[in-house]
Amino acid sequence: MRVIAGKYRRRKLASLDGSATRPMPDRMREALFNILQGRIAGRAVADLFAGTGAVGIEALSRGAGRAVFVESNPAAAGVIRKNLASVGAEADAEVLAAPVERVLPAIAADIYFVTPPYSAVRAYADTLAALAEKEHDTVAAQHARSLELAEAYGAMRKFRAIDFGSNRLSLYRRAG
Repeated sequence: MRVIAGKYRRRKLASLDGSATRPMPDRMREALFNILQGRIAGRAVADLFAGTGAVGIEALSRGAGRAVFVESNPAAAGVIRKNLASVGAEADAEVLAAPVERVLPAIAADIYFVTPPYSAVRAYADTLAALAEKEHDTVAAQHARSLELAEAYGAMRKFRAIDFGSNRLSLYRRAG
């Protein structure tokens, strides 16, 4: 797995062996950042259920000012720290090794990436409902294509959904 574009372009990222994490496919990550183009520079991002940190690191590579990575698996949090060090982005990032629901109230970001394990269906609804109460620009959720996320969570509305094989990327913004 590599960073696709930006100042860390082509830098290789480490991952965990096995199926403990499910990195966002490169094609999906590229499409996501094409949609967010012009919205990333200088902004704060939060990579929730971060896994390897690939999405947040891609955001930093493309000019995000700060990234918070939230990952409850200690081994995966260690991989995120290793990946940040390998690209030289430690100063622009914070890694929180904790469950998302415990730390989300204290996080403020412009863009949130939500990528829980596909089997954690309740985590999608709970996290998106919590994000609907926060100020932000965009929320991007990666999920199984078979999982239908709501069109709205509170004041947050889905504005786009893109399918990639068995994966789907759903994007939300606050109404108004």
